[in-house]
Amino acid sequence: MLLTATAACCSSHPRLRPVRSRTNGGGGGGAPPRRAGAAKFRALAAPLLRRPSSFAFSRACSSSPPPTPGDKDCDRELFDEYSLLSSDTPWEPEDVWRTFAAYLLVLHIPLSFGGLGVVAKVLHSSSLDQLTTVVSTAMLQLGELALGLALLQYTAKPDRQVGAFFAGKFSSRPRGWIKETVLWLGLLMSMVFLTSLIADRLIGPEDAYDPILKEILSNGGTSRLVCWFLYCVIAPLSEEIIYRGFLLTALSSSMKWRNAVVVSSVMFSVAHLSGESFFQLFVVGCITGLAYYRTGTLAASFTIHSLYNAAILFTTMMS
Repeated sequence: MLLTATAACCSSHPRLRPVRSRTNGGGGGGAPPRRAGAAKFRALAAPLLRRPSSFAFSRACSSSPPPTPGDKDCDRELFDEYSLLSSDTPWEPEDVWRTFAAYLLVLHIPLSFGGLGVVAKVLHSSSLDQLTTVVSTAMLQLGELALGLALLQYTAKPDRQVGAFFAGKFSSRPRGWIKETVLWLGLLMSMVFLTSLIADRLIGPEDAYDPILKEILSNGGTSRLVCWFLYCVIAPLSEEIIYRGFLLTALSSSMKWRNAVVVSSVMFSVAHLSGESFFQLFVVGCITGLAYYRTGTLAASFTIHSLYNAAILFTTMMS
């Protein structure tokens, strides 16, 4: 490689002519002139010989030196190589946990766990019928999503628009994302099935289905349709935007992707305030997080989440 580069570069210089020695009468023996010509050739060719090879040239032109395996730069380079997520996020790393805490304590817990009580007081009713319950839950979920997006926009960098950011995350369709989605969905359903069998053997079989949800699905009509739309569209959309689109993306810019997936999955489980379903929700968070990490599109994690909820609704309706 070096010889080829030297020969190509030498062609741009004038042909080197032998230098006659002015010692020994100008036409003396041949040895001194050859030494003088070789010396001059070496002097002219020295910069060419010092020219870096293609590997060194590529290193010199790169924005940063090649990282050493095990350091943060190497981990970031490996992350960028195997993940379709970008380390450039709309939020500063120091604002991530403050933003998530505000969402969890100010929006999620009051609306998800106290919203129906407020609706019952407004309607002056001690209990809500099935249609009112499911419609109110859907409206509360939509309100939580809208306020959550407003909070994320408020805490974002001044020049970033979170609406366009999330729209791009859903609209992107990298090659092979459908295959990845099918594989991760199959893995999720297999793991949930196995963990359910293990739990039945260790703890004993029990009715794990929500009796209110079961009653709504068994009666049919408008309540069932709204329930399916709530669990298969609104809830997955809201949770994937918050826990994968925001939390996982923001954490991935400041820590290793594995830690980001685990931490965001733990927060996803904690937010449901269900000790019995904590591990299962953690598995769901990990699988959807890995699918999002591998494909770079929220369409993959949303599809997995939606189909998983659909399977839960179907088994609840058939039980």
